[in-house]
Amino acid sequence: MVKKVFTRQIILLSLISFFTDVASEMLYPIIPIYLKSVGFSVLFIGILEGIAESIASLSKGYFGNLSDKIGKRLPFVRWGYTLSSIAKPMMGLLPYPITIFFARTLDRFGKGIRTSARDALLSDESTPENKGKVFGFHRAADTAGAVVGPIITLLILNTISIGYRNLFILSAIPGVVVILLCFVLKEKKRELQKSPEKSNFFVFITYLKKSPANYRLVVIPLLIFALINSSDFFLLLKVKEYGYSDSNVILFYILFNFSYALFSFPSGRIADKIGLKKVITFGLLIFSLVYVLINVSGSFAWLIFVFLLYGLFSSSTEGMIKALITNIVPSSETATALGTYNSLSSIGVLLSSSIVGLLWNFFGSTVALGFSGLVSFIIFFYFAFLLKLKEK
Repeated sequence: MVKKVFTRQIILLSLISFFTDVASEMLYPIIPIYLKSVGFSVLFIGILEGIAESIASLSKGYFGNLSDKIGKRLPFVRWGYTLSSIAKPMMGLLPYPITIFFARTLDRFGKGIRTSARDALLSDESTPENKGKVFGFHRAADTAGAVVGPIITLLILNTISIGYRNLFILSAIPGVVVILLCFVLKEKKRELQKSPEKSNFFVFITYLKKSPANYRLVVIPLLIFALINSSDFFLLLKVKEYGYSDSNVILFYILFNFSYALFSFPSGRIADKIGLKKVITFGLLIFSLVYVLINVSGSFAWLIFVFLLYGLFSSSTEGMIKALITNIVPSSETATALGTYNSLSSIGVLLSSSIVGLLWNFFGSTVALGFSGLVSFIIFFYFAFLLKLKEK
């Protein structure tokens, strides 16, 4: 049963994601601290992260659609992971605002190239009955890298005085492993997408209009949710605001990713039994609680509880949303549908990080995070009581 569900492709893709996240998450928790140390305000951190994520991620729709049209996944997976692996060390080699922005955007552009094709490849390797397990397993492996990466950072910072810049350069090591693994992947031949329309950079706008009704019923509310689902940087900055050291901030981030990795596969198994929509709905409720509860107390034990909950939210939504999307669209449109969702939600990232940054800057962290919690509860209510959806 295990061999049938977890094919060679799924295991390889999971390993690739693991090592990519080792490299990424070695750096992620120290980026906001580093930016603040060179004079960036919380507002500009939000705008910088939002722009870097969104400009690059707009490409997810285009490359997803292109993958469907040419009937291939691997070129996008290989090029996407390669660009990201090259970009990360650049941030250490060239530590200037303009080059950091370019490298961060190149890293995210690589993610834009690969993400929709990779997730479509996972879908191609699974069935509607086991997609929760497959996507949950992949997210577990991916997020395990997000546990290992910050631990490596903590060990290095506490044992060797090499500074943040050299951490970026060291991220090239797992990057090389990723590039090598990408060329071990293979893919089956698949049908080309028969469409008279030419692929263009903003194909996601066209697709949303003509997509299946069930797709719109799911995706549009999730795009509203994306408007308040700001960068995790803000939760880390809240911890910093409570007076914790940089090392403690990283520890809380590790705890979040540990929880995320721990619950991802069980969430997928449960989703295969009770339905993906129910698990996603539960995750939205958890998000709402997290963004309210983090304002209640800054005690160490309380924050441990909050970040464990935050990991449960991510494990119940991130992979499960993608699995659900692949179950409600034709197989010939899988990468396009995923790319459309990814592109539009990336616009939400830009707006949400800017909105939360503005609210934080003018009204404080309690109002900014509480606002996100309130809006997410409304989306939870929609999924729980208003959305009627038949899954495959």
